[in-house]
Amino acid sequence: MDRPSPLFGVNVHPGIEDPTDAFRRARIADTSAAIDLVMIQDHPYLANFFDTWTLLTLLAGATERVHLGTNVSPLPLRPPAMIAKAAATLDVLSGGRVELGIGAGGFRQAIAGFGGEMPAQNEIVDAFAEAIQVIRGLWRAERGFTFDGKHHRVHGAHFGPPPAHPIRLWVGATRPRMLRLTGRLADGVLVSNAYVSEEQLEEVNRSIDEGAARAGRAPEQIRRAYNVMGIIDLPGLEQDPGALRRGTPLLPVSGWIDYLVRLYRERRMDTFVFWPLGERQLEQIEVFAGAVAPAVAADVGRSSAA
Repeated sequence: MDRPSPLFGVNVHPGIEDPTDAFRRARIADTSAAIDLVMIQDHPYLANFFDTWTLLTLLAGATERVHLGTNVSPLPLRPPAMIAKAAATLDVLSGGRVELGIGAGGFRQAIAGFGGEMPAQNEIVDAFAEAIQVIRGLWRAERGFTFDGKHHRVHGAHFGPPPAHPIRLWVGATRPRMLRLTGRLADGVLVSNAYVSEEQLEEVNRSIDEGAARAGRAPEQIRRAYNVMGIIDLPGLEQDPGALRRGTPLLPVSGWIDYLVRLYRERRMDTFVFWPLGERQLEQIEVFAGAVAPAVAADVGRSSAA
């Protein structure tokens, strides 16, 4: 099975400081033929963040082409039946443009402060697997759907509307058991260069492949998304290296092209969500959409043809 062609996305920051910023970012993505995805982190417990699902709905109405998704939604605060309903509804209203990224919840104290209940540490993966079964089961249900798990239950649920297209389900994961579950049950993984280094991607891929093999799936069926945080060093742009996070690059356009091509060819990453840091982030997104992503797609396309 051939590797999938690369997808390119941009991160939209849900901060409340400038309510127009998210729309400007989304419009840049939507008007660029090279950008496929707009992704938004989902941290409802942060007072300086808008609610991600509300923001996604408004952005869907302000765009026409680009897909929109969560990067990622915490299941302890987004119960699977309700997140299935929200994603399916927005998919219908947006004309089939929703991507669903989910995670187990990395901030236990903040989640508890909002009333969310985390499974015991040794039950997180099992609870997550049940949640995926509930979400997929509801999306496919033609009659009342029942799932009686240890952690998640629905009884005779009459679900609707069904999604307008097969929604890709992405998992935010870094540990082997969750990565194997991703290979077994999900459509893609979401990891970030600030937390998973380029060198660690080999182990990420190995765990995903193991899970896929156990489920009888081809490894190429599972997309590998990398949140590429960093700075595009533009001419005349004085950047403070202190704006970088651990493992994130400050590179000129040519350096970013080489970086993403290497990630695709050598590290098997096939989806790149640009997460600008530092100054003039809108300009960085424009350059990523207009110069970096098209060059990477062309380079990878040439190598595939050869």
